[in-house]
Amino acid sequence: MQLHINASDQLLSSHDAPECDPFRSEHIAEINHHLGCFDYAETPLYRLTDLARSLGVADLYIKDEGQRSSLRSFKTLGGAHAVIRLVLAVAGKALARTVAPSEADSPEVRDVARQITITCATDGNHGRAVAAAATRLGCRSVIYIHSGVSESRAQAIAAQGAEVIRVKGNYDDSVAFTTRTAAENGWHVVSDTSWPGYEIIPTWVMQGYLPMADELMEQIAAAGKSATHVFLQAGVGGFAAAVGAHIRSRTGERPPKFIVVEPERAACLFHSSISNRSVRVDESESTVMGMLECYEPSMLAWKILEKTATAFITVSDDCGLRAMARLATPLGNDPAIQGGESGAAGLAGLHACADSARARALLGLDQHSVVLLINTEGATDETLYASLLKQGRALL
Repeated sequence: MQLHINASDQLLSSHDAPECDPFRSEHIAEINHHLGCFDYAETPLYRLTDLARSLGVADLYIKDEGQRSSLRSFKTLGGAHAVIRLVLAVAGKALARTVAPSEADSPEVRDVARQITITCATDGNHGRAVAAAATRLGCRSVIYIHSGVSESRAQAIAAQGAEVIRVKGNYDDSVAFTTRTAAENGWHVVSDTSWPGYEIIPTWVMQGYLPMADELMEQIAAAGKSATHVFLQAGVGGFAAAVGAHIRSRTGERPPKFIVVEPERAACLFHSSISNRSVRVDESESTVMGMLECYEPSMLAWKILEKTATAFITVSDDCGLRAMARLATPLGNDPAIQGGESGAAGLAGLHACADSARARALLGLDQHSVVLLINTEGATDETLYASLLKQGRALL
């Protein structure tokens, strides 16, 4: 494990950071209104009492996004929110009027939607969510995957009605290819990463995660607890930034400490924090935490995380596999949780910090700490999950 305390973390709350404004509580009702035509459910928050005891903390809670929808991932929310916002915006322009979410299935809006092609690059979950939302609203979708995406995940995306095209290279290469192809064809890119000049749609994607963060805050309050530490896994950083900004906006002058967790083989945010600027890292050997294998931060996410994250840490693949296996093979009376190889990364980060006297001291992680985690995905590739789980159990 590597740990870097963020020297730029000077905010007591997010109120001084305008980048956090789109992720405050006042936007929740509107976001839920836009998500109203999609099928998803509130996810449970589990208390892992025996694991907390073994890690030397007071309490440990994990929200299970594997139960969000049939897609088994929190990405359901971001993809759906961005797609419906995009479709309504295009329809509004075509019809020369404001189009409400309740009109998504109207003949007028459907006629416009049939002419829209939505595209994105994906490691798997985001593309599947975008494809499902596009199909639900009557749009065509073309989803690009890179060399490392499993055939099972490619088939799962296609099953949502998308045309799936595999391109050479890694995730970042597929993003660049998608952007060029969309510009040539007049398609609409729904990306979960942002860059200069492309910010509105990624903001919609990130806002889609707020119902999850809102549920989490209500659930932990109902349990009579206040979190002291939140471990959030990251690829390009959109999930960590949106959830962290929302929680920070609701916790006043004493927010919890936010620890961003990345695979050591794809730690673009960790190295950006060290450099005090957004940096792209060189591609190395692939990580088993494939949904987090990104080599350049989202511009929007970095602007938030550089000001609000307490620390950035990296974890090894073995650490990730052990965390995945621990969720499936719980201690004592803790519930079993199906956490995918990337979904369990937050727990991997907590494990790594709990095992390090230096990390515990720097983060104030002790017997009084109340820790929050989010399992961002279930078994989105059953065959791969079974194989990795076997490896992880051998490491316990």
